[in-house]
Amino acid sequence: MVKATEVIDKEHHDMAARTKKAKKAASSAAATTSPWVQRLVEDDELRDNFRVAFEAAKDAYDRVSDGKGPKALVEDKKVQKDLNKAAGALKDAGAALKDGPKKKPKKRHPFRKLLIAFVLAGAALAISEDLRTKVLDALFGKEEEFEYTSTTTPPAPPAPPAA
Repeated sequence: MVKATEVIDKEHHDMAARTKKAKKAASSAAATTSPWVQRLVEDDELRDNFRVAFEAAKDAYDRVSDGKGPKALVEDKKVQKDLNKAAGALKDAGAALKDGPKKKPKKRHPFRKLLIAFVLAGAALAISEDLRTKVLDALFGKEEEFEYTSTTTPPAPPAPPAA
């Protein structure tokens, strides 16, 4: 026999799992739609700046955590170099984020206008007979008017039937 508390606990667990899934989905959707995250995904230079800063800070931390005294750490040239490198990379990354995303150059389609002009000209020629005759006259010269006269004699009409 199932106790009422077990049923309530199961329902509570299912509802908590659903809300966790919903929160996770919402946070991942927010992360992918964030302009900062999109910029980080798309911009190789920005990612490189963050990577360099992380590696330099990690190297500096490794040297600091060796157990040397404070005076030795202050005078350590490698720690100073790593910290300066990390600071410079973070400064560049911050400036890149502040400037905003790089705008992609507008794609130019040089033949698009020409194609549209040809399509419109073809449609105009197909629709307008006057325009068509003007273009043909301009290209091939004016057409001569011509009357056809037969050089053969027409057959004689049949004789009326005799009654």
